[in-house]
Amino acid sequence: MRERFWERYTLDELTQDEWEALCDGCGQCCLMKLEDDDGDLAILDVACELLDVQTCRCSDYANRLMRVPDCRQLTPERAYEYRWLPHSCAYRRMAEGRKLAGWHPLLCGDPERVHRKGISVRNFAISGRLVPDSELENHIIAVLPVDG
Repeated sequence: MRERFWERYTLDELTQDEWEALCDGCGQCCLMKLEDDDGDLAILDVACELLDVQTCRCSDYANRLMRVPDCRQLTPERAYEYRWLPHSCAYRRMAEGRKLAGWHPLLCGDPERVHRKGISVRNFAISGRLVPDSELENHIIAVLPVDG
């Protein structure tokens, strides 16, 4: 990887390894989302069935798109579009022209810091394997209005 690539290049200019290294391991992008008829987006405390809620990493990253039809692959273009990405997300921060947060593993060298700072889903997410579809609406933790 190129030295301090996150400061020197745009998302479109990153290599695959650099792109993957930007992930801070928070797991927030793996939380389930429900969209209503008006376009409002509800974020749930229920994570994708493939997310290991202790490590906040996908248990089958290479095959996730085949195994989970609703999995949304994050790409440089989508980092600009996905309004549900948390403001703390390195992809969103770069897309918005902001710097990485000081707790980001690329800056602090500690991949556990994201968890200690309470940014990850480690302490609250529930595996999607444990929640029936009929109960998903009971797990809404935030709503993003269509215009927000």
